[in-house]
Amino acid sequence: MKKPLVSLLILLSSISLFSQNKKFSIEANYPIPVDNNFLGDEAYGIVDLGVKYRFTEVYPVKIGVSLNGGVLVDNSNQNNGAQDFLVTTYMVQPKIFAELHAPSLEKLHPFIGLGYTFMNFQVSGSLNGMDVSDESDNLSGFGFNVGVAYDISNKVFIQIQYDFTKVSVDDDVPDITFNTNVNLLKIGIGLNF
Repeated sequence: MKKPLVSLLILLSSISLFSQNKKFSIEANYPIPVDNNFLGDEAYGIVDLGVKYRFTEVYPVKIGVSLNGGVLVDNSNQNNGAQDFLVTTYMVQPKIFAELHAPSLEKLHPFIGLGYTFMNFQVSGSLNGMDVSDESDNLSGFGFNVGVAYDISNKVFIQIQYDFTKVSVDDDVPDITFNTNVNLLKIGIGLNF
């Protein structure tokens, strides 16, 4: 068990030591649901983790791909009479992004991304005395995000971003913004290597 962990640490260290262009970054964000939508006013973020790879540069813009995974929880129906269940939402968001690296904005890096969001809703608990712990649902849709990162040091940055996803719904669900729009504000910290 120790050998793979040590090997991974050596690999990550060597990438960060020899990478002049800093093509990779990892990030940890706190996702905050905003707006009035089906996630509910009671949903709150647990964590959003991401990785970015910048594969080309068209000066002053770096273009790359990213992958984020996040967790949201809605516990507003726990210990609520006949309703006693928890809804956990797992999100996966692959994107392509463009990030500005202009000399006039040395430490500030605005970015924009376009991608897709997959959401899985897991229910645990009971509803009107019936166990609903095996219930789940999946939704997905196209999304975009916009944000800005600020370099604290050569390796560490902080960021804030806004994610919007337009979810596809079934024919039996009304196609209104409450049912189709997911808005998240993410505040986080990251590491370039």
